[in-house]
Amino acid sequence: MNILISGAGVAGPTLAWFLAKAGARVTVIEKAHSLLPHGQNVDITGCAITVIRKMGLLDEVRRFHTKELGTQFIDPNGRPFAPFPVKEGASGSFTSEYEILRGDMAALLYEASKIYPNVTYLFDTTIQEVVSNDDATVKVRLSNGQVQEYDLLVAADGQWSKVRKQCFPSESVKVVDKNMYVGYWTIPRLPSDNDWWNVYQALRSRVITLRPDPHGTIRAMFTMMPCNDAQKKAWQNGSKSDRQTQEDLMRRDFADAGWQAQRLLDAMDQAPDFYFQAIQQIRMSKWSISRVVCLGDTAYAPTPLTGMGTSLAILGAYVLAGELSKLQDGEHVSKALDGYDKTFRPFVEDVQQVPFIFPGIVHPETAWKRWLFQVFMALLAKLIALPWLRSTRSAEARDDGFKLPHYPILENQISR
Repeated sequence: MNILISGAGVAGPTLAWFLAKAGARVTVIEKAHSLLPHGQNVDITGCAITVIRKMGLLDEVRRFHTKELGTQFIDPNGRPFAPFPVKEGASGSFTSEYEILRGDMAALLYEASKIYPNVTYLFDTTIQEVVSNDDATVKVRLSNGQVQEYDLLVAADGQWSKVRKQCFPSESVKVVDKNMYVGYWTIPRLPSDNDWWNVYQALRSRVITLRPDPHGTIRAMFTMMPCNDAQKKAWQNGSKSDRQTQEDLMRRDFADAGWQAQRLLDAMDQAPDFYFQAIQQIRMSKWSISRVVCLGDTAYAPTPLTGMGTSLAILGAYVLAGELSKLQDGEHVSKALDGYDKTFRPFVEDVQQVPFIFPGIVHPETAWKRWLFQVFMALLAKLIALPWLRSTRSAEARDDGFKLPHYPILENQISR
């Protein structure tokens, strides 16, 4: 098969690796001039760890671990009151045993897949137009002027995919707003910074966190849940505005947040990776249409609230490659695409069911709500520390609700 993948994030290169092992000709296009080193922490959990192990990349993932010691909730003076340390082979922390920066994860997958002679990466390239998508082929016009035909086009170009917008009717895509906004950026590390994920809850539904990375810097994250209609409108408009407008909004609404807010705001305009987004899910009624299929955030962005975006991208790529490997001579690609949808959708829908109290419970608007949450978390930290309450199953062995399908043909090709 001759396959085009749009997007060189996590999902695209993972799929390229498995398709390359299966003997397909794969072209991956990416709109950026090169791989972007940016991105915050991502988790790899459950069956996704097994897939990474199949790819022979688990040691590399460990090597690029953020070295985060665990998660701790802190008071306005920076004093921890509810620590949840990471302990090897045990659950009980909001920090994963396989914590890695998104940019590092994407780079590992890119390096692993590009070595195959049947994989080609084209940077600074996009799909200008999907010329046709019918029973025989999918034809695209690329931004470099070339018009090419493929057996399959995989849209892995992110939550707001331009490929999806071209090929799927708007009524097939549902955007679920979680009433939360996030700003991320990287700041210089100070000697006083530590290797914990420090979570500080300001009042008026604001949260500030700091996390270590393996590159000698610190990752800042500000989250906000608007408290009234005017604030909601301002932040919603901000998510569609330019960087300067977004920075001004952050400074205005976080200036009095306390803790290290001012330090982080002062460093914001110098950050090379400032990113601002509204937290919204993508839900599609069907992931494929003819010879175009959506993968990863393009098909089912679950939001950072689930901690499962990267794992879904990896698992989805494995399932899609596995279903394609089952095709017999003469069978239409739609059979594999339907199999991918049928096999993976129940798990995706389960992951996307965020409890109604979340993320509101983590963003207290008033002092008494914050106090109540802090008392609960402090008690929970003490309970989880008890040896007889701590799970000792590895992150890979923990049941994430998905049974990894076995694809004999693909497995045989992987082992060669």
